[in-house]
Amino acid sequence: MDRHWKDHSTSHPLPCSASIPERARGSGLVGFLLAFIVLPFLLLLAGCEDESEPVVNVYSHRHYDTDEALFQRFSELSGIRVRVVSASADELIARLEREGPASPADVLITVDAGRLHRAKERGLLQPIESQTLNAAVPAHLRDRDGYWFGLTQRIRILAYARDRVDPDSLTTYEELAEPEWEGRIVARTSENIYNVSHMASLVAALGPEAAEEWARGVVANFARSPQGNDTDQIRDVAAGVGDVALVNSYYVGRLLGSDDPEARELGRQVGIIFPNQEDRGAHVNVSGIGVTAHAPNREHAIALMEFLAGEEAQRAFAEANFEYPVRDGTSWAPELQAWGEFRSDTLELARLGELNNEAVQIFDRAGWR
Repeated sequence: MDRHWKDHSTSHPLPCSASIPERARGSGLVGFLLAFIVLPFLLLLAGCEDESEPVVNVYSHRHYDTDEALFQRFSELSGIRVRVVSASADELIARLEREGPASPADVLITVDAGRLHRAKERGLLQPIESQTLNAAVPAHLRDRDGYWFGLTQRIRILAYARDRVDPDSLTTYEELAEPEWEGRIVARTSENIYNVSHMASLVAALGPEAAEEWARGVVANFARSPQGNDTDQIRDVAAGVGDVALVNSYYVGRLLGSDDPEARELGRQVGIIFPNQEDRGAHVNVSGIGVTAHAPNREHAIALMEFLAGEEAQRAFAEANFEYPVRDGTSWAPELQAWGEFRSDTLELARLGELNNEAVQIFDRAGWR
């Protein structure tokens, strides 16, 4: 875990331990005068941080260049310095619990609505009121009590082999459990949070019994044991290990928008399907943000959140990171535009967290390892 702050301000002050010229290290009366008169002045010249400078401290699970650029842009516009600690979601949540009221964190950014719900339930976030955020983020993409707000959308799509699958033959998630797909499906493990939240959405839509029956059917249709990340699923479809994969949309977008010709070719080898367009729509998850329970810089935290939900930041998320914005009317990356419009599930995302434990138990009973 990165336990050190990464500064995203436009200027980068030297730490107060900056080296002092050897001649300033005197002894006796001269040393005394140098230590208490000259030394503070030299430290000031060295650029020692001004602790009164406005700051917002961010604990972030996201690890994208886009985010770093946006933090710097926020500092340029607001004069508020952004300091970031990056780590996994579980590490950040554990750190917030360990630090308690002494935590310096103002903001938690993580991926998956289930994790955001967990942070809320453990008392690690506080509710806020912001008309700006309420107007920018649709109700189903934020916590009903104002504890967290979605920043970007990730759509759970089906990536299929263009040369082996007729997309008209596969239009819903439910069809993945049908016998015709035996030996043709590749997927991540049941421990993957995207799979857990997707299962939670199926429990909400179909009920627990039907969701478990679906999971058993998909397990019976696996081409190999669950493993790898979403890019690995795409790679295995392209290589003929399986014909269909459950993946998040931005993984395909990143391949198609890559500077690497091999990555772009891999992206072109799969087609994508937005499932369930005739009923509830494709499953949606988010990366999201909330103010920590003991935020020392609460107003600066809210200002950062409002900036990240604004037009400039939302456009950057979409165009540079191939995620779908939460803010209506924001332009998409060309790769996303080429896929066209689609219906997305409007299930209140807090339900993904509320049904998390049931989803995990269903996976265990179904044998999805």
